[in-house]
Amino acid sequence: MGSKVHLTIVCCALALSATTVTTMSGFKVEVRAEAERSVTSVLPTGPAVGDMELSPFYRWDGELPEKPGHLLRKESAPVQKDLESASEVLRILYTSTDARWNSGLLPVSGMLYLPAGPPPAEGWPLIAWGHGTLGIADVCAPSWAGLKKRDAAYVNQWLGAGFAVVATDYQGLGGPGPHPYLYWQSEARSILDSVRAASAAAPGRLSGKVVIAGQSQGGGAALGAANLFREYSPDLEILGVIATAPNSTFPDGPISLPARNSANMFFSVATVGLRDQKRSVEEILSDKGKKLLVTALQGCTREVGIEAQKLGVKSLADAFSIPLEELAATRVNATDMPQKTMDIPLLIGTGLADHTVEPMRQYALVSALCAAGNDVTWRRYDGLDHDGTLNGSFQDSVSFARALIEKKRVVAECSQISAPGPVQEPDPHSHHNVD
Repeated sequence: MGSKVHLTIVCCALALSATTVTTMSGFKVEVRAEAERSVTSVLPTGPAVGDMELSPFYRWDGELPEKPGHLLRKESAPVQKDLESASEVLRILYTSTDARWNSGLLPVSGMLYLPAGPPPAEGWPLIAWGHGTLGIADVCAPSWAGLKKRDAAYVNQWLGAGFAVVATDYQGLGGPGPHPYLYWQSEARSILDSVRAASAAAPGRLSGKVVIAGQSQGGGAALGAANLFREYSPDLEILGVIATAPNSTFPDGPISLPARNSANMFFSVATVGLRDQKRSVEEILSDKGKKLLVTALQGCTREVGIEAQKLGVKSLADAFSIPLEELAATRVNATDMPQKTMDIPLLIGTGLADHTVEPMRQYALVSALCAAGNDVTWRRYDGLDHDGTLNGSFQDSVSFARALIEKKRVVAECSQISAPGPVQEPDPHSHHNVD
């Protein structure tokens, strides 16, 4: 017997008690919190958690196969103009595992990009890519909205280098339910299952050799995939991981830093929820936070940024009605990851002008990975900011990936790492810093 996706409109992490939310299409729905909120077997769905009707492709009403990574459907998609190295683009829908609400398997969407020209005899190697922050509403899914110019340039470089690229939207972006922003356990599974689905979508054209890459939010997802793949997907040949501007945190690592309370962390608290699932997020939102949440459930980072600026929300302190110390005790620390030897080479790329995930935070991440016995290569880039690091690191990334495919030894650099200095100002002359 297969399993069905639960489409009951309930509230869990995104509880909006008796709140009416209007979607972009004008549809109104009243959502009430469940009396018993400890139940975690039902996936919250509906407009109140960011669900939208994009197209029938994204909705699966039938039985779901009882295995993750199963390709449910695929369809041809237009080749974005910035992807001149792509010969074919496929939109895919596949099964993955809900690790946040434990509702079982659910559909996740994504894209598969294939390079120009015939594949080599053994097939193209595959980059499994995790994108950075785009928003929490379905309309933000890159398989629907298209790649941002920065991201398209990055994917195009991989295609030009002879790699196919599968790019998950992540759980809840496009597919049903909330997008558990920064919750690495879910995002990692979305990446790993996209690899399985890609093989089914392009049979005989992929080599089976996989390098996982991710930027910012996706950097954390990529490291999460490295953490999980031996247990979750031992059938996959994961050679290594590239994480640029990663946001993972290691509470047991050698360097302790305070939690990030920047405004974009609002997405995570709002979607992942609180440790006490009987308590709704709305209970602790300020009036500004409530208004910002409505925008976040309908728009993407641009619209949310404009609304945050209009409302004067500069940090989590402005969006919540409780002190940050109390919020820290009740929020789920979605980026916290256990220290573990991941058994594959890791490349970390850090822009020394990154004011979003500051270099010191990335140094703490690298230190934790090294302390756990991982093989880490850490590349630092003068003058590159959070966005600029993605494409500014590409030559190091492709050299790393090719070395793994060619079974060349990648030299770990843990003995050479040192703390970065103060955060630099972005180089105004670097074209990589333009998002």
